[in-house]
Amino acid sequence: MSRDKHRTYGSGAGLPGDPPGGRRAALVWGVGVAVYFVAVIFRTSLGVAGLDAADRFQVNASALSTFSILQLLVYAGMQIPVGLMVDRFGTRKVLVLGVVLFTAGQLGFALSPSYGTALASRALLGCGDAMTFISVLRLGTRWFPARRGPLIGQVAALFGMAGNLVSTVFLSRALHGLGWTTTFVGSSLAGVLVLVLLLVFLKDHPEGFEPAPGSAPRAGAASVRRQIAAAWREPGTRLGMWVHFTTQFPAMVFLLLWGLPFLVEDQGLTRATAGELLTLVVLSNMAVGLAYGQIIARHHAARAPLALGTVAATALLWAATLLHPGDHAPMWLLVTLCLVLGACGPASMIGFDFARPANPPERQGTASGIVNMGGFVASMTTLLAVGVLLDATGDDYRIAFSSVFVLEALGVAQILRLKARTHRRERERLVASRVEAVHVPA
Repeated sequence: MSRDKHRTYGSGAGLPGDPPGGRRAALVWGVGVAVYFVAVIFRTSLGVAGLDAADRFQVNASALSTFSILQLLVYAGMQIPVGLMVDRFGTRKVLVLGVVLFTAGQLGFALSPSYGTALASRALLGCGDAMTFISVLRLGTRWFPARRGPLIGQVAALFGMAGNLVSTVFLSRALHGLGWTTTFVGSSLAGVLVLVLLLVFLKDHPEGFEPAPGSAPRAGAASVRRQIAAAWREPGTRLGMWVHFTTQFPAMVFLLLWGLPFLVEDQGLTRATAGELLTLVVLSNMAVGLAYGQIIARHHAARAPLALGTVAATALLWAATLLHPGDHAPMWLLVTLCLVLGACGPASMIGFDFARPANPPERQGTASGIVNMGGFVASMTTLLAVGVLLDATGDDYRIAFSSVFVLEALGVAQILRLKARTHRRERERLVASRVEAVHVPA
């Protein structure tokens, strides 16, 4: 019997068939994380180049937001197909394809002579980017014990935010010192480097922990539909998607495109000061991510309170900033807003901690794809809404940024609806897993 048959996916405790972890696991997983790190640099590079892109391609706010919207549309649309690909073909093959695509997209964006070709390049980048994070999550479940899942996921996200930090600190400086083409062409070389590391070092799983024969999803439309339906039927998958939907997008919208224009054009800050505030969001994300990962690994019941608390804090600070009397909010309020926005990314990772115990190993990629789609659909919707409202109101950021509250209200309603159902399902599965563990021979 394969070891995966012994592994009970409903429990976070160490179980027969759990991978051992260790230095080899850290090395292999680290290569996957390096790929994700570079993907995030490429994904967020437009966040510090938004004003430059508007000048370079001579476009307005709506057209500028189309860059990020198209990129996220492709990313979100690819999540379930990528999840199925990871479950069927394994992490290594999917990551190789992803690196080739997002590197080609970044290089194409650097050399684009027109708005249309630049759009196509961002779409290609989004397609490759879509293949990274789900693959890294799957790599973690194959190389580390299940009890390490929450912390491993948060650490992966932390390295992703480090990629965002590179964008906000180094790419922004290079852009103004070296120019558009040199900066983006030079950054694309990082994709070539991680491709080499990937081909040399990465393996899908440790020796002796191969997936059970026949456990991978079969080809064919009917099999694909069954795989997706089985993951969707689990309330934990749906709850994870709505948690990701509700928590991730405020910070994503702020960092990916609209934060810098809001701070410079509406709040009257210099680009240097605005860049420092964006960096603060990233640093806060990294610190909060480590804290959330440790808390959830020790106290599984803290997942929903942390997620809902983050949403409440984000809405409160967002409202306080927009409603503050006068032309500009005080610096202490902007700093506090950025610190709270830093918790959005770690809170979105909680969505995977609901989906992970609800699905068996052979369905983890599909379930993760469904969850990951949530936040990017919300981000894409809000990016579009902000761009359209800015053009319609003459750049009134108070009205445009108020669109955030609509999606937060929708998400919170769905989280509250699914929370109790997921808890009951997890409790039933935990009892069943303990009974099964007693009867499985060593």
